[in-house]
Amino acid sequence: MTLYLTLAWRYLSGRKMRTILTTLAIAIGVMILSGLSSLLPTMMQAFRQNMLSAAGEVDITIGHVSGSPFSPSVLEVVRSTEGVARAGGLLRQAVLLPTTETAGLRVNSVTVVGLELEPAHQTRSYPLAEGRWLEPGDADVVVIPASLAEQLGLKVGDAFILPAAEGQIRLRIVGTVHTVALPGAEEVYMPLETAQRVLNLKGYINGIEVLVEAGQDREAVKKRLLERLGAGYSTVLPEFGQEFMTSMEIGEKFFQVIGILALIMGGFIIFNTFRTVVAERRYDIGLLRAIGATRRSVLRLILTESLVQGVLGTAAGLAAGYLLAVATLALLRPVARDFLRMELGEPIFSLTNLLTAICMGIGVTIIGGLWPALSAARVTPLDALRPMLIRPEKRVARARTIIGAGLLAVAVVGLVSRNLALSALGLIAFLAGMVLVTPALVNPFAMFLSTALAFLLQREGQLARSNLARQPGRAAITASTVMISIAIVVATASLTTSVYLGLDQYIRASLGSDFLVMPSAMVLSAGNLGAAPELAQSIKETPGVAEVSTLRLGKTVVDGAVLQLVAVDPQTYPKLSGLIFSAGDPATAFEALGRGRAIIVNGVYALQAGVKVGQTLTLQTPEGPQDYQVVGIGVDFLNAKLATGYISHQNLERDFHITSDVLIMVNAQPGADRAAVREALKQRLEDFPNFALFDSEDYRANMMQASQSSFAMLFIIALALVAPSLLGMMNTLAINIIERTREIGLLRAIGSTRRQIRRIIRSESLLLSALGTAFGLIAGVWLGYVLNDALNAGGFPMPFSFPLAGILLAIAAGILLGVAAASLPARQAARMDIVSALRYE
Repeated sequence: MTLYLTLAWRYLSGRKMRTILTTLAIAIGVMILSGLSSLLPTMMQAFRQNMLSAAGEVDITIGHVSGSPFSPSVLEVVRSTEGVARAGGLLRQAVLLPTTETAGLRVNSVTVVGLELEPAHQTRSYPLAEGRWLEPGDADVVVIPASLAEQLGLKVGDAFILPAAEGQIRLRIVGTVHTVALPGAEEVYMPLETAQRVLNLKGYINGIEVLVEAGQDREAVKKRLLERLGAGYSTVLPEFGQEFMTSMEIGEKFFQVIGILALIMGGFIIFNTFRTVVAERRYDIGLLRAIGATRRSVLRLILTESLVQGVLGTAAGLAAGYLLAVATLALLRPVARDFLRMELGEPIFSLTNLLTAICMGIGVTIIGGLWPALSAARVTPLDALRPMLIRPEKRVARARTIIGAGLLAVAVVGLVSRNLALSALGLIAFLAGMVLVTPALVNPFAMFLSTALAFLLQREGQLARSNLARQPGRAAITASTVMISIAIVVATASLTTSVYLGLDQYIRASLGSDFLVMPSAMVLSAGNLGAAPELAQSIKETPGVAEVSTLRLGKTVVDGAVLQLVAVDPQTYPKLSGLIFSAGDPATAFEALGRGRAIIVNGVYALQAGVKVGQTLTLQTPEGPQDYQVVGIGVDFLNAKLATGYISHQNLERDFHITSDVLIMVNAQPGADRAAVREALKQRLEDFPNFALFDSEDYRANMMQASQSSFAMLFIIALALVAPSLLGMMNTLAINIIERTREIGLLRAIGSTRRQIRRIIRSESLLLSALGTAFGLIAGVWLGYVLNDALNAGGFPMPFSFPLAGILLAIAAGILLGVAAASLPARQAARMDIVSALRYE
């Protein structure tokens, strides 16, 4: 093995530029895969540590699996369980503070914690900073964190004004405590009855904190509690930021996909490099075979070189990934500390992510070098000592073209089938087919494009075309990396345009009323405090108002999966708004909501659970399991990302005890002065500072503008994937130059200028990029169509948009790619010494 490593190292070190370019292709993929994937575990760990630190001295926290409020009568069951020392009920919910109250401050929300005061003295032991703790008999008082008091400029005895279901409430601060802040929300403590009034949940709690008797086994007590309470209850940690954690997990998967794509393109580069290496060292391989080297020895030698490059590229990628993670976290720490109250530690490289990066980095390199190594092992001494000629290998080329054409035919069938799975398989078949047929298309395509180049670079363009036609397989592999990059750019443009148009339809359909009354930072399920039903009634009585409908929020569990619930009035909601249905009849579905326990689910949940119209779902509720019939599959704008079910107001109140409105939609009477109606509505909302009044058209415009900013980031990520293609083309051109050193020396000897040599290399680069771009445009439109079908199958009906802007951007990127890739190799070729070039090998 030492001999193989020595020979491999000597060869690689003797061709530093080629080795660096090839290794860099692997390093980039590993860097993305390992570096970016380490950021999200770091953030998630900091988030979990903050959640754990908020649990005080509580041994067990009990809640309903749905997160819904329940009757305090459950406390009696808990307190009578063997091993329980004390148990106290609490009511806990995050509440967004009005933006006018927190302008210029770091705090934007708090978590209201209503406590039974007697048990709380044993379960909560935060050290007092000033004043006192809550005492029996207290009402309309609050204890707040010292850090929050400092930020708001408050002290003991001052009034703490908090949004409430009835508008707002003034609470007297009786003490401040030193406590660990949760990300984005610090806890404020008050008597249970006060919290129930704030949250419009009179007579209900949503959690029980338990202290276990000394000497009792905590796990055994927990098991006894769950057995007595039944399947509707669970022991839970405080559930904050569920959407934040979900977004982090999605981001982690996304970064992994980007890294794997970069590595796949790196694999193409490795394959192309080693094919050229084998052809270039044909004479050396023949000599090794002549002095006794076996085919197996040659195979091991080439694979050892591949392994060395894989190890070097992976090691460099891991080091670069670590530096990338450290630098990124250094930028994120101040933001996390100031706005999320999180202390981010060092990058966390999980064993799974490390093994994935290492296996992909080394594995892709070895796989990329395997076929060239097998080809090298078949070289005989006599073959190697004969002059090297480019054999057309017509039979192999014809078979490859026929197989590629067959795959393209399969791809077309998959596309027209309108089946998502077949379309996805068709896309894979299309990419594979294009890779196989591209060598046959290189010559005619290059001839066609060289005609265009002839107007500017007649002689140079002709030579460039001939050079590519000499090695169509190598040109095809390089063009394939360009094709994948361009396809991603075009598909991203298609997807973002389709989603942009679809979002516009969603907003118009699901928020189609004249006015919207909602929390100023409207994110459903993320701490928005609803208003008591009296506000909607007051708005309905406003002069000039025709119709009013509201949305209410809850949560349940179905077969172990969390399902967000949005409650609507089936009579008024369709008049002011609506859902975009992918299954079921809208009129029939809303009528069924008003008749009994019926539910409309959105596409996210339907896809996850395999739910169809007509099925029955068993929802876990504080009143026990309840059966709901699925009467439709539809989606609205605000809940498109989360698994959501839509039920009636009546059922949410009956089964989940929730009556607060989080969004109020208002239609003005025909002919009414909208400006006057708007002013009248503003007066109704003066006592509700956490609610804001929006004109629907203005809200839609703001949402669409925010979406455009998000889509811009996707374009940047897509364009970043062009980098491996740039390296691949530079690699191919550099290899071509090395292979044609004597040819270039001969051209210079018969009078070609350095400028003409540079033009030849640039022409080759432009032809390669044009070939890859042309096929990439076709693949990109196809990929965009498949992704659009995937959205439709996932319950997000989106119109397909032909990506004209993306195609123009991809063409521009392809041209720039060709020019940039040729810059260094062209300069290298032009600077060759004529005598040295003629004497090369």
